[in-house]
Amino acid sequence: MQVVKQVYLLTEGFPPSELYGLTSQMRRAAISIPANIAEGWGRRYTAEFIHFLRQANGSRTELETLLMLSVEINLCPQEAAQAILEELQILGKQLNNLERSLQRRRRSP
Repeated sequence: MQVVKQVYLLTEGFPPSELYGLTSQMRRAAISIPANIAEGWGRRYTAEFIHFLRQANGSRTELETLLMLSVEINLCPQEAAQAILEELQILGKQLNNLERSLQRRRRSP
């Protein structure tokens, strides 16, 4: 959820012409990460939780791409995007480790 806050603060500085473009896309991708984790946690089966963790990870990588793009087209400074990208890398490792743990738990008798 911290990443969502950071993305909202970052995109507040984007030009109004990007409100329905990159600003909206970045915010939706950011929001999708914790929303998918929460939805997966609320499901009944481990396989469904894993599915939603993968969705969250996809949104995470989408957001990484959009952040890099926003730097490339000079919407934000590299330093501002880098802080969020580092958080996203940590989150990616956490999501992958959780998925692996759940996979092992599903396989064990």
